[in-house]
This record gives sequence, C-alpha cells and structure tokens, in this order.
Amino acid sequence: MRTNVEDQALVTPRALTDLVSRGILLIMLGAPVRDRQAERRQATRTEILEAAWEIARDKGLADLTLRDVADLIGMRAPSLYSYFGSKNDIYDAMFGQAWSEYLAVVDETEPTLSADPRSALKQIARTFLDFAIADPARHQLMNQRTIPGFVPSPESYAPSIEVFERGRAHLARFGIEDLDQFDLFTALIGGLINAQQANDPGGDRWVRLLDDAMDMFADHVGLSR
Repeated sequence: MRTNVEDQALVTPRALTDLVSRGILLIMLGAPVRDRQAERRQATRTEILEAAWEIARDKGLADLTLRDVADLIGMRAPSLYSYFGSKNDIYDAMFGQAWSEYLAVVDETEPTLSADPRSALKQIARTFLDFAIADPARHQLMNQRTIPGFVPSPESYAPSIEVFERGRAHLARFGIEDLDQFDLFTALIGGLINAQQANDPGGDRWVRLLDDAMDMFADHVGLSR
C-alpha cells in the first residue's frame, strides 16, 4: 500500500506544469472571444455620433453635414458611409441615443416619485423639462420635426415609446387614464419648454411656471390638494 507521502512524490514538476497548462487552457477555452474589429467599429460609430452632436449644438440640427462630421474626426467624408448609410441614419442613431439617455434618467427617477399624486406629477414634469432645457438640440431632435424627411426607425423609436407608456402608467395610478388628459399634460410641459428656449434661452421666465401649470392641470383633472 502506498502512503500519502509516496503519492505526493509521484507528482513531478513536469506533471505540475502539465496540470497548470491544462487549467490555463480550460480558462482560455471558457473565456469569451473578443471581437476587436467590432469593438473598433463601435468606437468609431460612437466618435461619429459625438462629432454630430457637437456640430448640431454649434450650428443646428438642420445644418449638420457629413463633411463637417468627417472633418471634425479626421476622416474623409465618403468613409462615413462605412459606418452610416446616410445622414438620416446618423440622425436615427442620435434619436435613439437621446431617448435611451432619457429612459435611463426615468429609471433613476421612478423609485423616488412621491406617493402624493400632485407632487409626483411635478416630479415627472420637472425631470423631463430639465432634461430638455439642458440640451436644446437634443430636445429638438427628440420632440420636434426639424429634419425634413427624417422618420426614426422602429429600433430607435422604441425607447420613446417606453417613456410614453411609463408616463401613462404613472398618471393612470393617479386616476388620470384618458389619453386626452395625458396629451394635455405633455402639451403643457412641451409648451413651457418651447417658450423658454425660443424667448429666454438660459433664463427661467417660463420654466419657473411649471409648478403652477401642474397645479392647474391637477385641478382640471380633479386631483385633491
């Protein structure tokens, strides 16, 4: 009969090396393979979108050109077509990105909503208004038809639909279930945003009226004070 010491003696340095090598091989086989080409492509797409946003904020959405985007990132304009099929495809990616960013804000805000319906209405309205006012070019692309012929793809439109449905669900919890009432709610917020950006950019002449507007809306739909 072999003793434990004898068994241990049979494990030679070569055997240990083989065992370690097999362990490393198993780890490598189990690890996901990185697609570096896809990563580089995604990084370039992200750089293109960042440049497009910078130009849109500087010159306006309608004045965005592929040449300007290419110049900003040090690329020839025809090369952009390797990443986006057209300028509208860039707008589409920007649209989806913008609504996805707001959806992330909604995710953060929802757990903090007040149990009081009036207070919650004001929180929801303030969250959207602040997001819109912070970036007028982004707001225009998200909520105004400023680009002739541009229609977002279903994929890029999906985050906006989710935001819409979540908003309706919150108002329904407060007993506000009629679509016309929800449309009035969003129109009041959008009107204040548009008036602020058109007439007092950087100020607060209209945005400071938000709470009063929400109280008027709450009274209109019969929410108790």
